[in-house]
Amino acid sequence: MAGKKKSPASLPRGMYERELLRLQTELVRLQEWVRAEGTRLVVVFEGRDAAGKGGTVKRVAEHLNPRVARIVALPKPTERERTQWYFQRYIAHLPAAGEIALFDRSWYNRAGVEHVMGFCSKEEYRLFLRQCPVFERMLVEEGILLRKYWFSVSDAVQQERFRRRLEDPVRRWKLSPMDLESLTRWEAYSRAKDDMLVHTDTAEAPWYVVESDDKRRARLNMIAHLLGSVPYHEVPPPVLELPPRPPSTGYVRPPRDLQTYVPDHAAGL
Repeated sequence: MAGKKKSPASLPRGMYERELLRLQTELVRLQEWVRAEGTRLVVVFEGRDAAGKGGTVKRVAEHLNPRVARIVALPKPTERERTQWYFQRYIAHLPAAGEIALFDRSWYNRAGVEHVMGFCSKEEYRLFLRQCPVFERMLVEEGILLRKYWFSVSDAVQQERFRRRLEDPVRRWKLSPMDLESLTRWEAYSRAKDDMLVHTDTAEAPWYVVESDDKRRARLNMIAHLLGSVPYHEVPPPVLELPPRPPSTGYVRPPRDLQTYVPDHAAGL
């Protein structure tokens, strides 16, 4: 019987940060190519709760122009949106020419949490599995670059991340009762993921699985793969020079006591 896959050693922080900065620099070059070429790029981030999707999205977008690269993280649908075609509210967030849309969860909510938690009917779920490949094929035929990443985390690591969030006052907000219930439905989510991949891992829009027990490795691997999958090239930046500061025309700044300043909290540290 095959043994359990051995996890690679944790990536040292210094090495991780140097490579992350290099990859983020390349992401800026990718962004400028997208803008110059009028490309439309959609990146879908999916996976279990606490799989590391949100942290990776933040690192991807960290140094990008928010007018070019937008993070799309939609709340639960409104009553009006519930009456629309399921894909309709996601279509509104697709990129125009020269834009990047980063979906922190996407239309695949229906194949995961909605299906497992009973928030959609069996008929709605089966319709999604039939329509999703057609919908994504339409996106690709329209010329949109579509990349889909599934962040795979083990049950032990997920539970440990939940525990740390529960004990951390600045990250406790990330936990919800639904997140905790996912611990008791591990196998149901596993089956849902397997079925989703069977129906939606297509030649036109394949899934790429990211091993994410080690968040640092997951971030670097995902970003490197994205960069390698897009045929971008460096766009020469415009030549800019700082103009000389003009001579004073007699402006005098108003007295400081006419304005209310923030207290110097840092001085007391």
